[in-house]
Amino acid sequence: MRVPTLASLMLVIGLMAVPGRAQTYDPRYPVSLQVSTIDGSYIDCSYASLAQCEASASGRSAECVVNPYFANRQVPAGPSYPPRRGR
Repeated sequence: MRVPTLASLMLVIGLMAVPGRAQTYDPRYPVSLQVSTIDGSYIDCSYASLAQCEASASGRSAECVVNPYFANRQVPAGPSYPPRRGR
């Protein structure tokens, strides 16, 4: 009785396993180019500025996006809203 139950459990666990996706963004560059082709699409994160990326995207089925995984992203200090003034 144990062997069929264990085999069924292993089969269910094996079917539930899903391969993980690799990170497609390079964390060293702040701008990425998303290119769509007839064979599919790909992301190229090798641009230091938005202007540089837009020059490469010009005339192609592509768009430039801010890299969400950019490692050197600087967050401004202080509150993200203006301070309240006294009444």
